[in-house]
Amino acid sequence: MSTQSKPLFWRDAHMPHVELRKVGDGRQMCYARHSHTQWSIGAITGGDSTFQYRNDHCRVSAGDLVLMNPEWVHACNPIDNKPWAYLMLYVDIDWLTDLRFQEGLLPTRKWQDIHTATISEPMWYARYCRMADCLLDPRRELLDKQTEALEFLSDLMRALAPLPAVQDQRAPQAFTALANYLDAHAAEDVSLDTLCEISGYSAGYLIRAFRQYFGLTPHAYLVNRRIQLGRSELKNGTPIAEAALNAGFADQPHFQRAFKRLMAATPNQYRGSSLHQQIDTADDEE
Repeated sequence: MSTQSKPLFWRDAHMPHVELRKVGDGRQMCYARHSHTQWSIGAITGGDSTFQYRNDHCRVSAGDLVLMNPEWVHACNPIDNKPWAYLMLYVDIDWLTDLRFQEGLLPTRKWQDIHTATISEPMWYARYCRMADCLLDPRRELLDKQTEALEFLSDLMRALAPLPAVQDQRAPQAFTALANYLDAHAAEDVSLDTLCEISGYSAGYLIRAFRQYFGLTPHAYLVNRRIQLGRSELKNGTPIAEAALNAGFADQPHFQRAFKRLMAATPNQYRGSSLHQQIDTADDEE
């Protein structure tokens, strides 16, 4: 894998609510359908790619922004093995909810999904790239980075607020309870029999209906949760083998295969970027 195709992850302990990913050549970045616990906004910085968002499919090109609500299943992938590049910002939803509430955009401190899926306005693309350049530049001061991120997100949230609210697509309580059970037992060996016993549904109906409401089968949902757990472990510096076991994988190879399939990066690439960022931060403070 060339340097351009290796993903770069930027993180800073002083800004735990945001994380940035940069890929210069995404031809080898192939994602399975997945979701994040964070709200995400990406910029296509070169070429074209497909954007699958729940049941919608579209083509996005350089200059476009893509927006993804937490837990909404999605995937972006190259077209005919042609080069494409992108940046992706992951934002903690508790922090973003509080920001929207303080700006008077939410009636309570409760997350509301955002209607917009794509933005093709040059002004917003330029501002996003300016913010990303600031975050990635080790010479820029912490206050500068905090200001750029806060101003961009505040202004964007205000611009998106007048748009129609997302129609409520919440799953029935029985399936919400199943999802909550999988969340709580993600690191354990969960059986379909257990899920059927909890819900009272037949196995066939349970799988079909769960996929209808959450975009993934119960097993795919469980693996997705495990990857999120493993990602959190790696971010905190946990060794890969230990992170794999803590996240519920039988061994490191299983973890590595699933991580690369959903994150389009190896656990070592993700963890290594974190360690380099910590080194850069430490050097700046000396």
